[in-house]
Amino acid sequence: MGGLLRRYWLPIAASSELPAGSVRPVRLLGEDLVAFRSLGGELGVLEEHCPHRRASLRYGCVEADGIRCAYHGWKFSPAGRCLEIPMGPGSAEGLAHAGATAYRAEELGGLVFAYLGPEPAPLLPRWDLFVWEGALRDVGRALIPCNWLQIMENSVDPTHLEWLHGHQLASVRRAKGLPEPRHYRKRQIKIGFDRFRYGIVKRRVVEGGSEQDDDWKIGHPLVFPVSLRVGADPQHRFQIRVPVDDTHTQHYWYSCWRPLDGSPLAPQAEIPVYDVPWRDEKGEFIIDYVDGQDIMTWVTQGAIADRTREHLAVSDRGIVLLRELLFEQLALVERGLDPLGVVRSPEENRIIELPQERNKYRDGAGFLAEALELSHVRYSPLRGEIARLLEARPRDSGARP
Repeated sequence: MGGLLRRYWLPIAASSELPAGSVRPVRLLGEDLVAFRSLGGELGVLEEHCPHRRASLRYGCVEADGIRCAYHGWKFSPAGRCLEIPMGPGSAEGLAHAGATAYRAEELGGLVFAYLGPEPAPLLPRWDLFVWEGALRDVGRALIPCNWLQIMENSVDPTHLEWLHGHQLASVRRAKGLPEPRHYRKRQIKIGFDRFRYGIVKRRVVEGGSEQDDDWKIGHPLVFPVSLRVGADPQHRFQIRVPVDDTHTQHYWYSCWRPLDGSPLAPQAEIPVYDVPWRDEKGEFIIDYVDGQDIMTWVTQGAIADRTREHLAVSDRGIVLLRELLFEQLALVERGLDPLGVVRSPEENRIIELPQERNKYRDGAGFLAEALELSHVRYSPLRGEIARLLEARPRDSGARP
């Protein structure tokens, strides 16, 4: 599975976390790395330990053209080339022998991505919400102590919304004297899943609705292998589940808000990043909001869920489809082929528009109004700006074309 995941670009930090001259530790796919931005603005991702005496480069000195180990001053370029060995061989041959393992790094939409796979590297996909202009963006994050796959399986399990985020959340909030969710409790009378170019599109019909509603006609996608696209106009969001190692996942909530009337927002000086809490001061799960509930269910399955003890039902066919898809893509990689969703065509990559229902649960405006309190948005530093943007939203359910 690590071989498959290495065929994709994965986010490792928000751009705002890596100003020029900074370095930060990164653990990705079981490897300890450092990410840095040279004083000249170039991004680098290197093995954490200096190839000289294995001291950590996270305490290195970032210079105009690279990073210098704090222990003995060996300097490395963002591409891992050894630039200087103080009191050592100055020949090109000697420097080439002393290089550090390096990986590709690119930046898009306020995130820094790394590619740890074989060459030639695919293109970093230009998903629509990363490249739209005139939008408001923020990035939430949380380190989750469990395997990435049980989080992704949640993405193709629509029935949990009705029970976990509907009935259970209502019970928890009622006991606290807080407003209860209205939309999540709507009964789902039909669910469906379809494969598409980049993953799986998830669909539902809620009671009182039909297949002409956005929830079924458009749906929203699991973007293979580690992302879920969710939202309702004017909100567009990725939930990105980055495998840190077998038992830890770095979860990102990447949100993009666009005015429905098409008017551009002022450019952001910086896309903020913030932590999403999921345990309280007593160490208990915070389950009075949707994302905290999800995290509780992911973590309590165990660090790696024991699937030999499951009893799947017909409502779990989305999970079965995802598992089948994973095995199929593993077989492609073993044959030396590109797996699902890898992008190599510059024409395709100008902008990749993804499907997403606009009028979610047949009441997009009401659904988003609830989300300010019932989702991780309540912790966003932009919550006030988001609330003002929603207040300006036309009260009919019309959506941008």
